[in-house]
Amino acid sequence: MYKLMIRPFFFLLDAERAHHLTFGLIRFLSNIGFSKIFRALYTIKDSRLEREVFGLKFDNPVGLAAGFDKDAKLFNELSDFGFGFIEIGTVTPKPQEGNPKKRLFRLKADEAIINRMGFNNKGVFDAAEKLKKNHKVLIGGNIGKNKGTPNDMAIKDYLICFDALFEHVDYFVVNVSSPNTPGLRELQDKEPLTNLLLAMKKENQKVAVKSKHGKEKPILLKIAPDLSDDQLLDIIKIVETTKIDGIIATNTTLERKNLKSELVFTEEKGGLSGKPLRERSTEVIRFLAEKSKKSFPIIGVGGIMSAEDALEKLEAGADLIQLWTGFVYEGPALVKRINEAILRKYQQ
Repeated sequence: MYKLMIRPFFFLLDAERAHHLTFGLIRFLSNIGFSKIFRALYTIKDSRLEREVFGLKFDNPVGLAAGFDKDAKLFNELSDFGFGFIEIGTVTPKPQEGNPKKRLFRLKADEAIINRMGFNNKGVFDAAEKLKKNHKVLIGGNIGKNKGTPNDMAIKDYLICFDALFEHVDYFVVNVSSPNTPGLRELQDKEPLTNLLLAMKKENQKVAVKSKHGKEKPILLKIAPDLSDDQLLDIIKIVETTKIDGIIATNTTLERKNLKSELVFTEEKGGLSGKPLRERSTEVIRFLAEKSKKSFPIIGVGGIMSAEDALEKLEAGADLIQLWTGFVYEGPALVKRINEAILRKYQQ
């Protein structure tokens, strides 16, 4: 029904406007009792789907990537579509508008999206307030720096976000790989990235002592798909040095190879996600898993448009996976199809 009736209507609208209308529709339907219907349609409960990764127990390995529920507005309602975890953000210390509109573009012929949102969000303290309500699902907090914060002051921004969200999320993601904040990807270089992650680990130890449960929170790093093999080897060394808990591979790409859509869309600036990213994302996952001898967990994201794509990521070395563009193009049934495919593998 989604691809036949719902998607065609929303795809007639501007992509960002359609996103906000979708949120309004999901909230409305959930408020009038559709939550139970959504759970019945899309959620699979089976112990064989459960995963324990970086000390957390996931009901299933399929998550919703950051960027969909930036401001933690709809995490409980979205969990009714069968996700095992939801990642909110990217949030920054101060609210910011992001880049000028129009900044979100569908490349329908490629089953892809280009975005240059620019960390538009209402700020970390607004998100923390929303996250105070009970969670029905594990929550990740994806954190970044404000556009106006110079890179030599970036650590302070990340620590502000970390402290504000510590009691309200289950794990953290350090985002230094978005292509839509000027200079941000420079923080992926070995020295600044090591310094940032060591500061995060130190803050983790400090805040945990004063927290309700007295435990540190897992810290993950989200990396770009555009890194070279040498840079990926540096990432492995950085994980070993800083002892962070895992990697999310990958963010959106700046590449525009072999696209079928009109130039008016493919030449838009921003990060490309969706089907064209699938192969490169899987390559990065496999490289990290093999070269590190699977010494840390990996969340695989990028171009998962089918159950087969999801299994490919898992077989390449991902412990968990996340959807974003695939969720837009395929709808919530994709979550169920992936979990069903994982269960079928157990029966072989």
